[in-house]
Amino acid sequence: MTVVEPFGLSVRDQALEADVQAGLAAVEEGLLAACKSDVPFITEAAQHLVKAGGKRFRPLLVMLAAQFGDPYAPGVVPSAVVVELTHLATLYHDDVMDEAEVRRGVDSANARWGNSLAVLTGDFLFSRASRILADLGPEAVRIQSEAFERLVTGQILETAGPRDGRDPIDHYLDVLAGKTGSLVAVSGRYGALMSGADEQVVEILTHYGERLGIAFQLADDVLDITSDSHESGKTPGTDLREGIATLPVLHLRARAAATGSPEDVELCRMLDGDLTDDALLAEVLRKLRVHPALEQARRDTVRYAEEARTTLAPLPSCTAKDALVALCDAVVHRAG
Repeated sequence: MTVVEPFGLSVRDQALEADVQAGLAAVEEGLLAACKSDVPFITEAAQHLVKAGGKRFRPLLVMLAAQFGDPYAPGVVPSAVVVELTHLATLYHDDVMDEAEVRRGVDSANARWGNSLAVLTGDFLFSRASRILADLGPEAVRIQSEAFERLVTGQILETAGPRDGRDPIDHYLDVLAGKTGSLVAVSGRYGALMSGADEQVVEILTHYGERLGIAFQLADDVLDITSDSHESGKTPGTDLREGIATLPVLHLRARAAATGSPEDVELCRMLDGDLTDDALLAEVLRKLRVHPALEQARRDTVRYAEEARTTLAPLPSCTAKDALVALCDAVVHRAG
């Protein structure tokens, strides 16, 4: 048994491991090439997060999905570059919106160069992704445009908040389906589609990707509370400090409203306080780490990962399917 990054994903077949490793190496080269500009500063800014590393979760899914067709088909690696470029571009924009100072263990682009240049660099990456897409054909462009619409819609819904009478938790899960699930779904779709897999396989891997993407983000919600900077690549409590109501916080607020527990009400009050105060943030993190709301968020993560796993049932047994199942386990493991 060998191990392929990210997540230390276990792969029990040397040929599959070689294909995945070679594919991810080609994606890395493609990312650096796509980020190059005749203007040296643009190259530096665009490659900033590429060189910082990252899990390459989406390209990995493209490579595994391609195993159900021809993994060496010419569109596989470029489509993986497209999804990762799109993801990277959204990180530049997200960090501006969240006023984040750290990303992947390094200064965020906005912290280093300012908001305007960070936004424009994200736009540059979108443009490079579009250039690659143009060579993959109109169907690939349509898939990407629909996913990007869902991604932006999810971001808008998150910013606007739930409408009156809407359950905040249901609203949040819809946001995640758009913001995160849509692009992970495209990763599964591109890998299967570009490799020439059967239409049913394409649909299965698309649905698998969406459920897995939501589980992945929910695991990140848990990690924002439980991890340290070394593990997560960003400062613990970043989402809390920026006032982002992640799933553990939403479960806490629902519990406080339902029970009126003085301890829960007080913790909600602390969350609404000035969390730029390091001491207050540390106290909030300490309380959340032992709160039932965090365990509920973990259970939700497991539920979505299990839904992703169940989606795979109709696929033929093979080492690639085993790896996709293991990816569900790896995502859950991240949430503890």
